[in-house]
Amino acid sequence: MGDVKEIMTDCTLCYHSCGCRVTVEDGKAVKIRGLESHPLNRGRLCPKGANALATIYSPERLKRPLKRANGGFTEISWDQALDEIADKLLDLKKRFGPQVLGVFSGSIGVENLEMAGLVQRFKAAYGSPNFFSVESVCYRMRIRVRQMTFGRYPVEEMDSNLYILWGHNPDQSDFPLKFSLKKNLDKGAKLVVIDPKRIPIADRADMYLRIRPGTDGALALAMMNVIITENLYDKEFIEQHTFGFEKLVPHVQKYTPEWAEEITWVAAEDIRKLARLFANTKGASIFQGTCTHDQTANGTQNSRAFSVLQAITGNINVPGGWVTSPPPRLGSVGLGVEGDPVGSDQYPLFFEMWGKKSPYGVVTVVPESIPEKLKAFLVAGGNPLVSMPDSNAFRDSFRKLDLLVVHDLFMTETAKEAHYVLPACSHLEKWGVAYTYNVCHCLPFIMLRKKCIEPLYESWSE
Repeated sequence: MGDVKEIMTDCTLCYHSCGCRVTVEDGKAVKIRGLESHPLNRGRLCPKGANALATIYSPERLKRPLKRANGGFTEISWDQALDEIADKLLDLKKRFGPQVLGVFSGSIGVENLEMAGLVQRFKAAYGSPNFFSVESVCYRMRIRVRQMTFGRYPVEEMDSNLYILWGHNPDQSDFPLKFSLKKNLDKGAKLVVIDPKRIPIADRADMYLRIRPGTDGALALAMMNVIITENLYDKEFIEQHTFGFEKLVPHVQKYTPEWAEEITWVAAEDIRKLARLFANTKGASIFQGTCTHDQTANGTQNSRAFSVLQAITGNINVPGGWVTSPPPRLGSVGLGVEGDPVGSDQYPLFFEMWGKKSPYGVVTVVPESIPEKLKAFLVAGGNPLVSMPDSNAFRDSFRKLDLLVVHDLFMTETAKEAHYVLPACSHLEKWGVAYTYNVCHCLPFIMLRKKCIEPLYESWSE
């Protein structure tokens, strides 16, 4: 056995940023385990994280920069790729202005701070306001709504006295919460599952409500009706920390459990039972499923209703409830930029907060903005032709771009349409920072992602 090292780092493959212990032998990563001392995953890894080496050492990884030529791709040097891309960008900027560039990041910066930060810096240095990510169809409106309601984004604590899994399946999509649930249910915590599909954890639930798809807002309004009608709301919290309650009371009078039963297919008596359980439990949290409520016509109002329920029951800034937490005090690599992002006139609520524009664009306006408003795109660590709605529209529009550059580990569907494809490092091949405190489960940590191995082939970090 040659030189052996054990390096503590983070996973990066989702926003949980679980801690990892990587064994490196003679410069090659040979084993990944969960980091026992990490406050989030405590030594455990999900299948994706545990099998990361299969991705890192996949023979299908991109090895060298590629340029589209003769109906396919040809290998070129990094110097040639950068020179040609720079020349094309400068030409487009000279002819049409900097706003014709859009950048798309596969990370919003929580688990991959440098990716989102540096691509935003790049587009700002170029002079473009157009930054897009998966977030606009993921959970951005949940964040926006909670910011509008509370002034800051409150996050669900993992250790709760009552878990309401509303369209959320921790067994499949929230690895850390899965284990916190098991621990606290064994200690006597209550569980309610609201889902059209009976998920495995429903077997342990005190209540399982098979709701009609797309009717979550009606159920939430009926819960408000019961809580207010039966005087179950937290009067002290409402008097000291809220305004507008006097308008909410008459607004929800007509939204009775019987009204909601016809819409949601949930029995009126079950709605009353749920509302009473939630209102009478201090340290209760609604765990909203990522995408299940955001990616609907009523997504914004669903999130708003959940926020109101947490507020009128006083389950804000209490152990087990929703907790507001400050972001980490990290220096920004961002730059100021003039101009309005495409779509800001169509979606003012998404963009306007506290008198300034949001840096996060609405990605669904991209196809209609090409080629008149957007003529060049840089995609870093993302695959919008697969992850965005109406992939055919994205594919057709991307084919009209004057320049498409993709920076990724693999020849993705988006990369196949690119003019230039640049090989990217994996998370074990670069330094970085991960944090989840004010985004995921209120655990106060920030973690340095250490470079465990040298970049493979000719891959570059962001």
